[in-house]
Amino acid sequence: MQLAKKQLLTRFQSLIALALMIVALSVLSDKFLTVNNARNILLQISVNLCLSVGMTLVILTGGIDLSVGAILAFAGAVGAGLLKNGVVLQPLGLHLQFTTSGAVLAGLAVGLLLGWFNGFTITRLGLPPFVATLAMLSIGRGLTMLWTGGFPITALGPQFGFIGTGYLLGLPMPVWICVVLVVLFHVIARNTRFGRYVYAVGGNERAALLTGLRVDRIKLAVYTLCGLLSAVAGLIVTARLDAADPKAGMGYELDSIAAVVIGGTSLSGGRGSILGTVLGCLIIGVLNNGLFLLDVSPFWQQVIKGIVILAAVAVDKLGAKRT
Repeated sequence: MQLAKKQLLTRFQSLIALALMIVALSVLSDKFLTVNNARNILLQISVNLCLSVGMTLVILTGGIDLSVGAILAFAGAVGAGLLKNGVVLQPLGLHLQFTTSGAVLAGLAVGLLLGWFNGFTITRLGLPPFVATLAMLSIGRGLTMLWTGGFPITALGPQFGFIGTGYLLGLPMPVWICVVLVVLFHVIARNTRFGRYVYAVGGNERAALLTGLRVDRIKLAVYTLCGLLSAVAGLIVTARLDAADPKAGMGYELDSIAAVVIGGTSLSGGRGSILGTVLGCLIIGVLNNGLFLLDVSPFWQQVIKGIVILAAVAVDKLGAKRT
């Protein structure tokens, strides 16, 4: 009975932590528990949630991706640049203009390509994920600066802006995009053969190899999907700002990893869930929002966030030892 209680507590620890935070902040601030503030929190976490869903898949295989912020910036910049300026093919004397849909698809294609390249360097060249994605972080930042010339690309039009600032049934479009992605990847992770393979690779890669799983293909697919979701986040950020900022997404990889870990996904792989990551994003979003409403110094906010991450990793390690 006692063991069952401990397992139940471990399973729902993120949900319990979120509930306690909501109760505490509701008492401390009369502005917290309002419809507008709840909508604001959901909007604030939307970008991190897009990144974190992809990061969850990567970490479930025992990997890591430090390049999501850089891919976000470059995909958003490419989409914005093609929409605003098109592309000139000088040898053919052509100037191609892009519609909103075409620019969005181009941004998504950039994310897919860079994510695939991450997976290629890890699976084919044998580089550690930390090193490969750290290199991509630098490559992505450099490509963004080269593409934009170091200046924002602005005035992208209302059609593109609807992705980031539009509303549907009272909720912002970024929230709806996240809802679709969460449902889709939760189903993929829990109810498909690919999802089971992802957990198997993270749980015991050698055993997965011995059972005949194509581990390299699974990892390649996971990093490619992570790149695609980073591009989605990049397009949302660009649409919300009505500008592609060359410095967009800096530090976002840390928030993404934090949300995944706080949500209960093990850094060693094989254990965690998409829904847990949603809770992790909500915890970070509620924490940031509550500290802002309480007028806590931004410097102390960073300290508190770091302590929360340390606590989450410590709980994960203690839980792993007990099992």
